[in-house]
Amino acid sequence: MSIDVVNLTQKFSLIAEQWDPKIIAQLNDYQVKIAKIQGEFVWHSHPGTDEIFLVIDGKLTIHLRDGDLYLESGEMCVIPRGVEHKPAAEEECQILMMEPAGTRNTGDAGGERTIEDTAWI
Repeated sequence: MSIDVVNLTQKFSLIAEQWDPKIIAQLNDYQVKIAKIQGEFVWHSHPGTDEIFLVIDGKLTIHLRDGDLYLESGEMCVIPRGVEHKPAAEEECQILMMEPAGTRNTGDAGGERTIEDTAWI
């Protein structure tokens, strides 16, 4: 059995594209993903699962239909299953997410920003 130490700084240095999540670890049936983001994503929800957002560096706004959440480095929130949300960042932001393996980044919205096969780094 191999137990790996994951260096987040090193992993983020491997990401070149915005809004292109990469898997860095798996915990039971959950995958730990990181992404660099800037600008606005699409409105979507995940009907079957909650989703964790942890801001590693920068500032993240999560738009909700009834208000906005503002997260800074070191802060996190859980978006409950089925809640429509739209992540956004004015400047580049580094985030960590945790969700069940196979969860589509665009949830029920689909579209051109959907990553069908999230890669490991």
